[in-house]
Amino acid sequence: MPNKVEFNENFPDITKSQEIFKRVEGGLIPAYTQLLAKGPEQWTKGIAPIYLKKGKGARVWDVDDNEYIDINMAVGPLVLGYCYDEVDNAIRKQLEDGITFSLTHPLEVELSEKITELIPCAESVRFSKTGCDAASAAVRIARAFTKREKVLSCGYHGWHDWYISVTDRNAGIPKAVQDLTFTFNYNDIDSLIDSIDEDTACVIMEPTIFEAPKEGFLEAVKDVCEKNGALLIFDEIWTGFRLNLGGAQKEFGVTPDLATFSKAMANGMPISVVCGRKDVMSVLNHDVFFFTTFGGEVLTLAASMATIKVLEDNNVPAYLSKQGAKLKDGYNKSAEDLGMDYTKAIGHNFRSMITYDAKAGDPLLQKTLVQQEMIKRGVLWGGFHTMCFSHTDEDMDYIVKAYSEVLPILKNAVDNNKLAESLKGEPLKPVFRKTTNVGSKPKVKTEA
Repeated sequence: MPNKVEFNENFPDITKSQEIFKRVEGGLIPAYTQLLAKGPEQWTKGIAPIYLKKGKGARVWDVDDNEYIDINMAVGPLVLGYCYDEVDNAIRKQLEDGITFSLTHPLEVELSEKITELIPCAESVRFSKTGCDAASAAVRIARAFTKREKVLSCGYHGWHDWYISVTDRNAGIPKAVQDLTFTFNYNDIDSLIDSIDEDTACVIMEPTIFEAPKEGFLEAVKDVCEKNGALLIFDEIWTGFRLNLGGAQKEFGVTPDLATFSKAMANGMPISVVCGRKDVMSVLNHDVFFFTTFGGEVLTLAASMATIKVLEDNNVPAYLSKQGAKLKDGYNKSAEDLGMDYTKAIGHNFRSMITYDAKAGDPLLQKTLVQQEMIKRGVLWGGFHTMCFSHTDEDMDYIVKAYSEVLPILKNAVDNNKLAESLKGEPLKPVFRKTTNVGSKPKVKTEA
């Protein structure tokens, strides 16, 4: 019988998952997946399911019919939950009239108006499909507006050349491009001051990730940008519509020049937004080319309108915070009660992350052990608590109870130096091993 969401005696049977996986091992799909966070290197090979086939609410079922509570929510987009009726009905209704058209559709106007109503910086709006599309567009817009080239970044901004060049996965990117992007450290205003120069077009940053901004930090970043003639871009792919309907800029009261949104705004349908000051965005009229065939695809626009309505009507960000606090606090209480000072849940309530200190052994081995035991108990666990509106009180209670049983297993393995021996499958692997140019000064132009 397939495993359910309960304290199962055995690990789930994943025979069908493994059979499908054999079809891609020969190179059919490089890296086996379209998104690293979903791929087998981030899930315990031999224990975790590889392929999911359906979901409803906060539950998913793999191809072997094992059931799980999902606390990953498709790595962010599912803010309401799987197959949420209001959103799915909006998609079905629009499908009857068409998917994409030869001219623009009124939904492009309606959703743009809604975004300008909610997002403080949004005076003009442009749609695309992915977060990195929007981030790259924002950078290009900033370069065109300022007539400068260099970029300072803080956080994760996708796979495009200008950003990924600062990671160890920068093969295929010209050296000239790599020399135009530098990074600075979060909550360290001096690292920004030391890095910015007269050819910096923009500072692009996640306004908060798992660490809250220190008092005055975001204000200081904006001030440094203004004094140096650089534009400030907030990457709100994660914070938008989750932390606050108006994003982190609304939550913290700091308005950037440009901002990007995606993930939670259409409950799983592919959409992204770059928005900002009208004068800055005006370069899109004639100077900057940023157009895409599917930017006005209307099933997604209808889904986004429906999603935002549910978010507004039910104050969903507050609900996500309430439910997420239960998991974060529940994990930390179990760890503290056991004297496990090497693991902790950190971050905001709507999205927190479990950390592991190397003093207790390889952090990836620790994470792998917790993952395998949570999966046995019917929780699709990747080390993050990503909340959705369908997570019930009963779900939260169950996961906290699972933590109270799983953490003693981790403690025993650490205390007896048996982390590796305790694993039933293969250990997880890191996504990035390093970033470069952190806190470094951009190279000054030399006169000819």
